[in-house]
Amino acid sequence: MEFENILESLKNKIFKPLYLFYGDESYFIDELINYIQKNVLSESEKAFNQTIVYGKDTNAVDIIEMARRYPMMANLQVVIVKEAQDLKDFKVFETYVENPVKSTMLVFGFKQTKTLDKRLKVNNLILKNGVVFESKKLYEKEIYPWITNSLKKENLTIHPEALRLLYESIGSDLSRLANEIGKLAITQAAGSQILKDDIARNIGINRDFNIFELQKALGEKDKLKVYKIMDYFGKDTKGNPLIATVARLFDYFSKLIKVHTLERKSRDSVATALGVKPYFADEYLKAASNYPLGKLVNIVSYLRETDMKLKGVDANDIGDADLAKELIYKILH
Repeated sequence: MEFENILESLKNKIFKPLYLFYGDESYFIDELINYIQKNVLSESEKAFNQTIVYGKDTNAVDIIEMARRYPMMANLQVVIVKEAQDLKDFKVFETYVENPVKSTMLVFGFKQTKTLDKRLKVNNLILKNGVVFESKKLYEKEIYPWITNSLKKENLTIHPEALRLLYESIGSDLSRLANEIGKLAITQAAGSQILKDDIARNIGINRDFNIFELQKALGEKDKLKVYKIMDYFGKDTKGNPLIATVARLFDYFSKLIKVHTLERKSRDSVATALGVKPYFADEYLKAASNYPLGKLVNIVSYLRETDMKLKGVDANDIGDADLAKELIYKILH
């Protein structure tokens, strides 16, 4: 089942005896477990009928014993197993999940578990008798509408430049993005549009010296602005770590390579291919025209080399400041 379907069923009090959430995107797993933890039982029912354990601190036999108890002064009990990937004996649940107790909601949360081994009988039985949800990382083109929809629920809209600055500053970490959206919901007036300055102020970044402006300056080959931004980054390495800058630039220049490979280079085709708003298509087209394909391939290679050096491979005790200067020089010349 999909995230929204599961959440809607829970809100409508359509409960199953078994839930298994897994995947490499922890945000959706946390959201579902938090909803169950807070809303399935009333506050008075939770004291005797809600049990939360962690995989590393328990075992299957003890959890099965908890699950087979009957609720006290309630119609349902909830047993939540967080960090279930740390359980050493998950196969032991076979007998229980084959015939689960109807008055128990047993919930497993597996973090950073990309695949579900469907060869295991226990997993197939949960698929048959309960709800299984795979929490996948979102692609960049999916994150923009996710942010927009999340803000819409808070009765807020966002300008395209502010949207891109938010993504470029935070990246694809949905938990951090959700936290920033929560802060915006508190600080912004209902019905207002969030602008670039609002994002800069809310996140605590400089509106003129940030990764979004660096990419733009590099795309335009505005050398003076590039070096000003890199100088600012060098004075605040905690807020602007070079390894994060390299990762974002790798994404940016990879997009420019993709622009070169497109047969049609219209605004809509570029926006679709890159997963960005059409508002930014002209910027990418202009940047691609400033960098021949061969140069872009070299730039991506420079970024890979710098990333490896930052991780200690062939670094030769070169400091981050010197690595940054070398990298930017190679990109611009």
